Amino acid sequence: MDELMTWPRGASAGPEGSGVPAPAGAVAAGVGAAVPLGGAPAVAAEVATTVEGGPDLAAGWSVGLDVGGTKTLGVLVAPDGAVGPSVRLAARSGGDGVAGTAAEAVRALVAEAGLPAGALAGVGIGLPGIVDPARGRVEHAVNLGIEAAVPLAAQVSAALDGVPVRLENDLNVAALGAAHLLPDPAPDLAFLALGTGLAAGLVLDGRLRRGASGVAGEIGHLVHVPGGLPCPCGQRGCLEQYASGGALSAAWPGPGDRPAPVALFEAADSGDAGAVAVRDRFAGAVAAAVRVLLLTTDVAHVVVGGGVAELGDPLLRVVRARLDDEARDSAFLAAMHMAERVSLAPRGVPVGAVGAALVGRKES
Repeated sequence: MDELMTWPRGASAGPEGSGVPAPAGAVAAGVGAAVPLGGAPAVAAEVATTVEGGPDLAAGWSVGLDVGGTKTLGVLVAPDGAVGPSVRLAARSGGDGVAGTAAEAVRALVAEAGLPAGALAGVGIGLPGIVDPARGRVEHAVNLGIEAAVPLAAQVSAALDGVPVRLENDLNVAALGAAHLLPDPAPDLAFLALGTGLAAGLVLDGRLRRGASGVAGEIGHLVHVPGGLPCPCGQRGCLEQYASGGALSAAWPGPGDRPAPVALFEAADSGDAGAVAVRDRFAGAVAAAVRVLLLTTDVAHVVVGGGVAELGDPLLRVVRARLDDEARDSAFLAAMHMAERVSLAPRGVPVGAVGAALVGRKES
């Protein structure tokens, strides 16, 4: 059953009046200072994560961990929803390595806040691979060095003296975190991740939507160009071969001293015709991904995140421009105001870790 997430708002606007809470501090190898959500001086928006028929567990603290192939990013979330200290640790490979790093991060955050271990309502972990939230297992997380199923939740819980630990897919926790950071009282959102591949996490009417087989939002494998570029999934012309960080790196390797997206957009801005063509093809593919999400789910917001989103406003401008161009030829699309519904994930905010902390509050 998909869990029901309800988050009454009330936090003040974040940087530049965006309505996005101010980011929590994060350091390369240690614990950052606590930062209230929304920059509020004392209390922030209350977080209540419930399951139908279950009790509200918002009374306790929770830790969220966003686990990737190179780092584990953790954050402590207070009972009132404020984002507290954060920690970033280098990743260790394999099931034991991931579990050990996760437990280390939790201990560091609890110690920094001066909390007893029993104060935690739970720990949530977002990670790639095939995640079974009900059993607390993960498998085929190749970039974590995990192939066969690992009972990661039980391993981390045992290392933390029985604190409840819950797992979720990394895209899903990012969607939950992004929805939590929105000022809207009823989150309704798709989190579009432009990373090595392309996929989306969905929060519909406040509920995380996994789908019947757990692949809701895998729009990267919709065919965008029939007979086009080969995809590892076995098809040709998949959307992620045109609208992802991996696609940009393949189409525009760049000089090597800067990330491919940065080099591409700089070259396009300088008038390089080849770069303009690659950038525009990429913007068209991302716009197609947005259009698919809006036409199939009609979410209020599509929040773009992932590594390519670090480009910031230049990326947002070209994607919105492409959506506006398409709407000029269609009164139907124009009425949907697609470009206005696209935004970027707030930079410097541990969106995935915040969402994982919400998962950690779920009834055990």
